[in-house]
Amino acid sequence: MQRDMIGAQTQRREIGNGFSCQSRYRKPAISVKFQDLYGFAVEGNVDDVNVLNEVRERVRQQGRVWWAMEASKGANWYLQPQISSLSSLKLSVLANTISLRRLIRKGIPPALRPKVWISVSGAAKKRSTVPESYYRDLIQAIDGRITPATLQIDHDLPRTFPGHPWLDTEEGQAALRRVLVGYSFRDSDVGYCQGLNYVAALLLLVMKTEEDAFWMMAVLLENVLVNDCYTDNLSGCHVEQRVFKDLLAKKCPRISTHLDGLNFDVSLVTTEWFLCLFSKSLPSETTMRVWDILFNEGAKVLFNVALAIFKMKEDEILGCHHIGDVIDVLQTTTHHMYDPDELLTVAFDKIGSMTTNTITKERKKQEPAVMAELDQRLRRLSSLTLGEK
Repeated sequence: MQRDMIGAQTQRREIGNGFSCQSRYRKPAISVKFQDLYGFAVEGNVDDVNVLNEVRERVRQQGRVWWAMEASKGANWYLQPQISSLSSLKLSVLANTISLRRLIRKGIPPALRPKVWISVSGAAKKRSTVPESYYRDLIQAIDGRITPATLQIDHDLPRTFPGHPWLDTEEGQAALRRVLVGYSFRDSDVGYCQGLNYVAALLLLVMKTEEDAFWMMAVLLENVLVNDCYTDNLSGCHVEQRVFKDLLAKKCPRISTHLDGLNFDVSLVTTEWFLCLFSKSLPSETTMRVWDILFNEGAKVLFNVALAIFKMKEDEILGCHHIGDVIDVLQTTTHHMYDPDELLTVAFDKIGSMTTNTITKERKKQEPAVMAELDQRLRRLSSLTLGEK
């Protein structure tokens, strides 16, 4: 199966279409253009600006909480080892873990994100198992080598967030290329899959250095996300889609029943969400809040957030009578989600708790059907090829 399910065209991080509607009783909204915290161009109305300013003020206030924690518990208190078993549990570690989880759900200050992410995700530990020169040696060893992965990467680089003031420069694309090509040689089973370019690009913007971005991608693909999500047949991604469909039926039964009546396949929108980890769908500042939790609590947050997006637009979805209308509602919604607190409140308070064990069991239940379907598809393609010969 070709790994182009998310499409070739890069969606620009723009708002505007949703604000062009006029009525006889209301003046058209005034359009405002500005850059977000990560350099992406944003266009919206005055209300959007107000929402973003409120969110950023909450971020500043949350930052004061983090600095207060450092003052009382010591610098880098969140670098405590993660809990591995109750038998070795210390109350101080438990207290820090609970405090950290609560703080991370409310958002990590942008200045602390690189240090917190690389610690809680396990990336620092992963990097410590190899020589310090690992990344530099890897990049030097593969310089000039050409593979199908490098050719696809070169094709996708110009389409990765075009117009960004750094990513769309020679320097930015060179850094992104080194990270992607480096990982394609580290894990030949994954190589390169479309979608990883967007993930790696945002990692670079947050982590600031190529090496840190590389190790964050390594821990993401090797430890945080489901196995085989980005391999040739995308089997892991197919499993996630089936798991999500089942969860939608359980958590949002009215939506699920309505979509079944329309013959709407949720993977039409959720494939991009899961492969790009919302980086192409949500505004970058909201995406970073989702990733804060992703790196600390694991891939279950992707299901919480995806379900929350559907839940927040339940009435509009139920009013749709065509597949295209459902897609429009969901795409418009995600592109305009400037308030991550609203999204995450629905994701965790209204959707309800889902443990990693619950998701793991759901995956195991879906794996046989996915593998059988992929095997059948492969056999069909093989027979067609033989027939042509």
